[in-house]
Amino acid sequence: MQIDFHHGVTYVVARLAGFDHEDASIVAYCAQYVDDAINSGLIRFDNGAMFTRISSAHKMLDYRNFQELAIHHVWIPFHFLPGNGGKPAGEDPEGKFIEKLICRPNSHVAQQMVRECIQRRESAYSLHRLGITMHVYVDTWAHQGFAGVNHRVNEAKKLLDENDQPDRNLMDRLKNYFVSEALPLGHGAVLSHPDKPFLRWGYINGRGEKISRNNPEDFLEAADKMCKAMQRYLKGDADAIVPGLPEPDKNLIALMLANIKDVKGRVRHQKWLSAIAQGQFSFGAANISYIPKGKDSWKYLALGTESPVDKDNEIFPYHPSFLVSNWKLFHDALQAHQFYIIHDLLPQYGICVA
Repeated sequence: MQIDFHHGVTYVVARLAGFDHEDASIVAYCAQYVDDAINSGLIRFDNGAMFTRISSAHKMLDYRNFQELAIHHVWIPFHFLPGNGGKPAGEDPEGKFIEKLICRPNSHVAQQMVRECIQRRESAYSLHRLGITMHVYVDTWAHQGFAGVNHRVNEAKKLLDENDQPDRNLMDRLKNYFVSEALPLGHGAVLSHPDKPFLRWGYINGRGEKISRNNPEDFLEAADKMCKAMQRYLKGDADAIVPGLPEPDKNLIALMLANIKDVKGRVRHQKWLSAIAQGQFSFGAANISYIPKGKDSWKYLALGTESPVDKDNEIFPYHPSFLVSNWKLFHDALQAHQFYIIHDLLPQYGICVA
């Protein structure tokens, strides 16, 4: 999914779930920042203090995408959560190990990830972790059928439009797209088709199977399930019976997902922000924005830097407020999420990735 959903729709859903404007803004910012946190390593301060952080994204053709360990540390825990073939813990899908790694919508793995997040809601960075968890959770719908590793299971031999006819436009784009070995990683073989909410499309996968995708339906289901997860978070009860999206708002979300058809995610994002500002949803009008890097971003407020990429020898001015900054809390949550997924959650399903 792209910024229109991860930030715009996540904010809308958070408000409809019962969060106030401030908390919903934090959750939505974190959900999108997962795609923008490309720096990792040590932060050094002028008073001798230090802070270490990890990245949750790489640029699509970043050389790190070809390093197996980097793939396991980034794409698997943050973007292509293994689905274990839809089986619960203790059961294995038929076939080889790759079957366990393929992402599946709302899998048992994904539901258990959400449960853990709810159970840790008393931590200082719980809202930030909720945003990260919601990013990974809804991506299980968008990224279903693909795995966050370099593997032929991710191949797409023929791209189809909504009428099951060959999508010549996409295939022509692929001919001129420098992908080399990147194609088998995630859904690189179909570019951004899985992430665009308005598309109805299909493809022939690496096994020769014909796959049909209806993004508007999948994204709406993801939004409703995300709302229920947030409502359970607010109750502090992972098993609570909750209503999900209110029907009038759900209908409006469905309409916008299907009919905002701009190719660029940032253009679609602005249309969601405009609808929010105009008070089109039942929670009323609100003004929100998202600044990932540069002045007024969370990183700028925490470190005083406007640079999108940090230098290894850079020294930052330290202020006590850093310890409670949203940027620092986001990175705390990022590490907690990664450690839980790789070392606690996936091993319960017989999945060892790092």
